[in-house]
Amino acid sequence: MLVLHQHHFRGMDKKRNIMIFCLLMAATCCPVFSAEWKATVVKQLKALVSSCVVVPCSFTHTGGELPASKLRGIWHRSDVKTQNIYHEDPTKILDSFKGRTQILGQLGQGNCTLEIIEIKDHDNGPFCFRIELVKTPEDPPTKEKFSFVEDCVDLKMHHDEIKPELHQPKTPVQGKPFTITCSVHHTCPSHKPKLSWTRGKADEISEIQTNMNFGNWRTESILTFIPEEKDDHTDLTCTAAFNGGLKSSTTITLYIKRTENYNHIIIPVTVAVGTAMIFGLLCIFMVKKYKERIAELQSRDGSMWNRMSRLSRRFRPNGPGPSQSDQRRSIWSRFSKRPKGDTVEFGNSPNNVNEKSSGERKVFKPRIPSPKSQPKSCNYREDLDDGDDYMNTADLSVYGNI
Repeated sequence: MLVLHQHHFRGMDKKRNIMIFCLLMAATCCPVFSAEWKATVVKQLKALVSSCVVVPCSFTHTGGELPASKLRGIWHRSDVKTQNIYHEDPTKILDSFKGRTQILGQLGQGNCTLEIIEIKDHDNGPFCFRIELVKTPEDPPTKEKFSFVEDCVDLKMHHDEIKPELHQPKTPVQGKPFTITCSVHHTCPSHKPKLSWTRGKADEISEIQTNMNFGNWRTESILTFIPEEKDDHTDLTCTAAFNGGLKSSTTITLYIKRTENYNHIIIPVTVAVGTAMIFGLLCIFMVKKYKERIAELQSRDGSMWNRMSRLSRRFRPNGPGPSQSDQRRSIWSRFSKRPKGDTVEFGNSPNNVNEKSSGERKVFKPRIPSPKSQPKSCNYREDLDDGDDYMNTADLSVYGNI
């Protein structure tokens, strides 16, 4: 019995060792058992008709790391595997897709990204990826091809134009740098849209392309400039030109915030102050000249002011005139001061008084008109001591010689 138990245990150890050896060989010599066939493809993408689309794709296979020469990538319709939209042999591609598809990635690195240009309405899919291993006689027996029918992409056709978006973080201020961004979303990074502005130089514009994941991309054009006063209420347009010739644009109106200045206050105030100063200086100059003229007149003739005052009283219409008794006293005082022997002749005119120095002492009787023939007129005034020789004999009630 003991011998039988020993043979039984020896048989079990031998089987266990064989199993362990086989597992080790499989792990070291047959990596195909440790790998799996798997692909990662975007499920759905928007494609602009007449433009292009890039479908991100990555995969793994049972052959491990192999050179691209031993791998063959194929894209086909999901329902019919023989209808290829891409194949390295152009004769195996559908006529409607010839010259419009290519794989952008490196198959040896597990990149199976597909590009389709000149998108048509019937390019809606779904499309699936298939990998084939190119076998040589010295290669171990492996599965040669595998289709990832469960990971396919469906394209959604987009007919309407995609308008770019304009973003301005703040209001433009006159004289200060202003930045505005124009962005557009797309699904074709290999032929990204070209953005252009209606203004701005090359050194004022910069572009950025951002991967938004899942096959969506965003292209941005950043314009930086210094707005001026003339840019106020002007239009700024950004135009996006897509691959295939389709264009769209967006326009905004710039409202420039002017820098605060007080020119509208300073200029009028300066003009007013300047005008007031000029007017004040002119007034001062005129007053000074007037005072100098007055002083000159006073120094030239001290009695001028008295004469002017007498003239003003003489021509005053309502002022009282000299009385007849004052006029008589003035006349008698004048004649009494004349030297004896002089002859005084009175002409017909009251203003003519001729004095002659002669030996004759004959006095002629002046011809004095009657008071009835000439009315009395005393509408003037005369100072008694002004030294004026004028007298109105008509006002004197004297008849005969004096």
